[in-house]
Amino acid sequence: MRRAPTCQPLHRLALLLAVGVSAGAALAQPAPPVAGIYTCIDDKGRRLTADRPIVECAAKEQHILNRDGSLRKVIPPTLTAEERAEKEARERAEKEAKAAAADAVRRDRNLMARFPNEAAHQRARENALDTVRLAMKATELRLRGLAAERKPLLDEAEFYQGKPLPPRLKSQIDANDAAVDAQRAATATQQAELERINRLYDAELDRLRRLWSGAPAGSLGPMPAAPAAPPAPKPASR
Repeated sequence: MRRAPTCQPLHRLALLLAVGVSAGAALAQPAPPVAGIYTCIDDKGRRLTADRPIVECAAKEQHILNRDGSLRKVIPPTLTAEERAEKEARERAEKEAKAAAADAVRRDRNLMARFPNEAAHQRARENALDTVRLAMKATELRLRGLAAERKPLLDEAEFYQGKPLPPRLKSQIDANDAAVDAQRAATATQQAELERINRLYDAELDRLRRLWSGAPAGSLGPMPAAPAAPPAPKPASR
């Protein structure tokens, strides 16, 4: 006789499914409260005690005590959304302040490494100023050249006193005027650049003197910006 098919595989499958469901349900449950005695002072000044977190003291600090009354743990108060935002803002500001302080220390140390003495700093100042001075000399030469170009144009224009200038001559004089204006503007910009560089190096030298005298790196406030290289003068259009 043939034996009836066994149901054992089906039983095993059902058992595995049951175990899986039980495990999932256990994981979904919230963590149980820490064993101990919870105590706090509520808004009315009453001391409350319970064997689990006290709802009335959600916004208060709660203590978890051992059975002998000794302190096991302190639970900080639950923050509101506004309080959490304020706390995060404070922590962010503190983090940024620490980063800025560390950056100031690093930059002061780098500054002293670049300029171990005043002579080294003065050489750097002169190098920065020389670049602008060369540009100013080139602008001055260009102005002289434009003045030399203008003289024959004005001499020719004397023949047309009281009369309209020929278009060619008028165009040349106008171009010379525009080029002179551009070079004068460049001169003003270059002079301002000289003054800016000197102000920056003066502030930097004052900082260095205090650092050389023993002031702690990072203790002198914001670092002055490094002088930017002056822009190369553009040739005047003619």
